[in-house]
Amino acid sequence: MNSILRSTARCLRAGGAAAVRLPAAGQQHRQTDGGHVLSLASARLLCAATGDVLKDLGDMVKKDKVVVFMKGTPAQPMCGFSNAVVQILRMHGVDDYSAYNVLEDADLRQGVKEFSNWPTIPQVYFNGEFVGGCDILLQMHQNGDLVDELRKLGINSAMMDAEKEAK
Repeated sequence: MNSILRSTARCLRAGGAAAVRLPAAGQQHRQTDGGHVLSLASARLLCAATGDVLKDLGDMVKKDKVVVFMKGTPAQPMCGFSNAVVQILRMHGVDDYSAYNVLEDADLRQGVKEFSNWPTIPQVYFNGEFVGGCDILLQMHQNGDLVDELRKLGINSAMMDAEKEAK
């Protein structure tokens, strides 16, 4: 319920309109610590600021050459797939990238899924273009495409440097 209240507050601060569906007569209510009556029925948030979230995401994905939306942070990933993306980037020597923790903001988490039309997290972007999730990045790493894509970004893969040293 707290996430509904936070989302509503964010929406109102952004100038959006919010509405919560109240229960019909006879449905159960619950009283919160603050004395407010909230419905046990699902609440619906209608926010006119949704377009702003998508615009913000458009700006966010262009912020750096490499942008990752993940669960947790690069220093402390909170799921195995996010950890795998961080490790793949680390193996290639990509340390300078923007990472956004979707666990800190439910609107960001849902918004990035809608923005990319991709249902899962993590999500990786190169130069503002959606690359894919963990599975795609892993496949690119395994078949060598990631080295080529990083080169297009002006990033020399550490995997290539290690290969040259081995010869």
